[in-house]
Amino acid sequence: MDKILVLDFGGQYNMLIARRVRAMNVYAEIKPYNKITPEEIKAAGYKGVIFTGGPNSVYDESSPHYSKEILNLGIPILGICYGHQLLTHISGGKIEPAKSGSEYGKTELFVAKNILFEGVPENSICYMSHTDYVSRLPDGFKVIAYTNNCPCAAMADDEKSFYGVQFHPEVTHTEYGNRMLENFVLGVCKCDRNWIMSDFVTQTTEKYKKELAGKKVLLALSGGVDSSVAAVLLHKAIGQSLYCVFVDHGLLRQDEGDYVENTLGKKLGVNLIRVNAESEFLSRLKGVTSPEAKRKIIGEEFIRVFEREAKKLGKIDVLAQGTIYPDVIESGKGDSAVIKSHHNVGGLPEVMSFESIAEPLRDLFKDEVREVGEKLGIPKELVRRQPFPGPGLAVRVTGEITKEKLELLRKADAIFREELEKTQSKPSQYFAVLLDTKSVGVMGDGRTYGYTVALRAVDTDDFMTAGWSRLGYGVLEKASNRITNEVNGITRVVYDITSKPPATVEWE
Repeated sequence: MDKILVLDFGGQYNMLIARRVRAMNVYAEIKPYNKITPEEIKAAGYKGVIFTGGPNSVYDESSPHYSKEILNLGIPILGICYGHQLLTHISGGKIEPAKSGSEYGKTELFVAKNILFEGVPENSICYMSHTDYVSRLPDGFKVIAYTNNCPCAAMADDEKSFYGVQFHPEVTHTEYGNRMLENFVLGVCKCDRNWIMSDFVTQTTEKYKKELAGKKVLLALSGGVDSSVAAVLLHKAIGQSLYCVFVDHGLLRQDEGDYVENTLGKKLGVNLIRVNAESEFLSRLKGVTSPEAKRKIIGEEFIRVFEREAKKLGKIDVLAQGTIYPDVIESGKGDSAVIKSHHNVGGLPEVMSFESIAEPLRDLFKDEVREVGEKLGIPKELVRRQPFPGPGLAVRVTGEITKEKLELLRKADAIFREELEKTQSKPSQYFAVLLDTKSVGVMGDGRTYGYTVALRAVDTDDFMTAGWSRLGYGVLEKASNRITNEVNGITRVVYDITSKPPATVEWE
């Protein structure tokens, strides 16, 4: 299988670069610059290498650098932003602070004819984010793009298949960024499109049929997309030898616990054990208002309940987890020995011992996990469901968590989602938040005093940045009217028009 290496130098868009490559049906994996040598790159058989961006300056000795031996491997290289400057630096060029100052945001780009820009107009919009620039090209390179403030917005050594771009082609703000990446991956590196999810399902099922034969496997099922897909995939491989413990902490959305149990357990035949632990979680959360404290308590309680239920099953050979590729990268920068503390099980207790850990989705991004889920026959409404935080509604209720507040939020959230799902163009994510403030209202001839609900909807393709959704007034009016009329205890509805940044998608 052809593959591309994304060599990470601390860039915030490293995962986005890999996702863009995989969207071409070409496998890409991320490795930290200090975890792989040129010899290992050569031996791994990568068809191309992409240097990511990063926050540093290459002329600073403490900045991440890389051996110039990579230039002698005969493998095409694309440098992006800091990666562009690093490629210049190790090739003998010069980087200096930009004389015209920093260049940030959408910028007009002018390109010359080159394989990297095939199918790209002579001028378009790119996304810049830099304070340094290439002041002297390395030998063998030529300028192939510029902006009004950046004389070398892109460079090329076509003979060696080395390319550098000062802008970020991986973000949506760069109009023809995807085309540029395709030109490098498919045109320069000549990769075949052989990373296909149907093949992944078949190969992974066969792999675990052999590896887990005769073994008892335990999976902590959160009810989210990742753990649900992992459960169905492993069930396909080993059937009733898989035991899925679904800890319902009482912080799920409207009717969600029943939906997960019916869909996975009854319809798809997964061996599911549901533990209703609402009272335990709410007791632990009583009086707690700090979002971080809520998260920690929920994680700890999840472990306690999960461990208790696991002991009832007797000796377990293998622990299965719904780990996905971003989890691996965020928790150990690609080091598979690290088990992340923000897993589906919230961090594993040391007293639990297993022969091994099975993580069938650890090489996949979220969009790939959803595709696998559909290939497995999981209903679309589960696979394509709205993103949901691990602590559940606990971080969508500001202030103290109570059963009353959760019930109010569940109803309001269900109404908002129901109204948006009637529209043709739905936002990337949408939900309701119950605020810890009350306000005066009037219904009929009487005074009311109830909670305020904030509605949140964002548009994004990567969740690294997000813009608030310009919903129609009719949709907002209908949702507001229904919430205040149908949910007794809510008197006011507001709409959040803050983008990310400066805000985050979730409130807590």
